[in-house]
Amino acid sequence: MNGKTSLRACCAPVAKPTRATDRRLADLAKALGHPARIRILRLLLAEDVCVAGSIVARLPLSQSTVSQHLKVLREAGLVSACADGPRMCYCVDPRAIGQFTTLIAGLCPLAKDPP
Repeated sequence: MNGKTSLRACCAPVAKPTRATDRRLADLAKALGHPARIRILRLLLAEDVCVAGSIVARLPLSQSTVSQHLKVLREAGLVSACADGPRMCYCVDPRAIGQFTTLIAGLCPLAKDPP
């Protein structure tokens, strides 16, 4: 076989995927499909607490753009929000991050330990 290993042989999924798990992975990937949303998650994870308006101050984006990105992250379940008086506080849901990690690993479990 010209020295190549079959992808099927080295990268078989751990568990049989379902439509529900495929849909969840697609939803999470779509929510993470914009660099600004990745940056927002990184900011929230770095703080390890709920963050309010300081997100806008730390990004080169308008308030409305940041709000739209936060909405997408909330709808995917990656970020939760709660009212703190007149402002909203945002924090990352660690369960959703764990779920995303598990779903990605299920695509190709050996990919995490490249040769």
